[in-house]
Amino acid sequence: MADFKAEVFQNEYLHEGADVVDAVVTVTASGGSGGAAAPPAGQERVEVIVIDCSGSMNEDGGLKMRAAREATMAAIDTLSDGTLFAIVAGVDGAYALYPQEAGAVARADGQTREAAKGVVSRVRAKGGTAIGTWLTAAAGIFNGVPNSINHCILLTDGKNQSESDRALNNAIAQCSGLFQCDARGLGTDWNIDELRRIANALLGTVDIIPSPADMEAEFRALTQAAMGKEVGSVSLRLWTPQGSQVEFIKQVAPNIDDLTSKAMPVKALTNDYPLGAWAGDESRDYHLRIRIPVGNVGDERLGARVMLTIDDVEQPSALVRAIWTNDEALSTRINREVAHYTGQAELADAIAEGLAARDSGDGATATVKLGRAVQLAHEAGNGDTVKLLEKVVEVDDPKSGTVRLKKKVDDADTMALDVRSTRTVRVNKGS
Repeated sequence: MADFKAEVFQNEYLHEGADVVDAVVTVTASGGSGGAAAPPAGQERVEVIVIDCSGSMNEDGGLKMRAAREATMAAIDTLSDGTLFAIVAGVDGAYALYPQEAGAVARADGQTREAAKGVVSRVRAKGGTAIGTWLTAAAGIFNGVPNSINHCILLTDGKNQSESDRALNNAIAQCSGLFQCDARGLGTDWNIDELRRIANALLGTVDIIPSPADMEAEFRALTQAAMGKEVGSVSLRLWTPQGSQVEFIKQVAPNIDDLTSKAMPVKALTNDYPLGAWAGDESRDYHLRIRIPVGNVGDERLGARVMLTIDDVEQPSALVRAIWTNDEALSTRINREVAHYTGQAELADAIAEGLAARDSGDGATATVKLGRAVQLAHEAGNGDTVKLLEKVVEVDDPKSGTVRLKKKVDDADTMALDVRSTRTVRVNKGS
């Protein structure tokens, strides 16, 4: 079983009259198995793969559907022995591919893997796209296995055209807290907002698979990561004093995800924020901002108590403090962890605003915003984001953010920049 700890990084000194406390909380799991691991005693690991089998997957001479079959078979081969799994086909409804009984699961071994791959190899594309029904089908499978570590891979190449947006939102709400979902869009005809909503609500990731040729490696990687999860339920438990208010709590590494609305009341002044399943060796960062009643110069006050709950067992706490001072040298010192992730959040916003301006034909605003994004990415050492930006703009000077919009940009490059804009680089704690 992995060991968990929470560390707080902040400048606890506030200037006279200030009422906002910022802190970065680093949560670290260590001492795990370091690879594919058996779940804790008494728990099962459940993997559900939902593949788009709508008619659009027949485009390009059926290349997309063939690649989806091969990728799914590769994922099946990656499952650890003993993992419970199911394969679901998504159309304008959802139906069980393997096992061929709604809500059923199989236990991964040589026989069931071959049987599942045999069924997947014969599936054909037809029908529409109703992603909410796909999620509901996955929920039905997970509900049948209590006390389990649940993960879903969801693939689509299109937009949610066969059901209402309200139906999709209702399905997402029904699945929240039941399983984690990594959502992938194939090609460029899917809707980023739809998959981002799913991934954010279900504590997963969203990304583009630009080409069918990229799908097998992606499915293998996602399945391998899921097999490494050793702890099924981790939450950040936050106590704040009377009169205080949580402005926000966001995961800021390895990617940005606002957890504020996910608060689950535990008791007066205490909320849990679910962090999902964890591998045995993993670290994530969270930016916490709390508004507290103003104190007098010299006063010291507890801004928050940060605890972790591991499978509902509470761990020791770390403290967020506030000390009021009239010493500007103390109060204006910016904690580097907070400064780093504030810049990373600004980077994500600049990309989103720049792409929106570009889409609307506002080239001047797009140039300013994307130029600022280049500057921030360069300052943070976020090389992956710099490379993505360079596919959309010509960079004249990264230090000043001087750029020019490219006249011709591949749709896949624009979508990749958009969907990966919330990926961050960690602050270097050793420098």
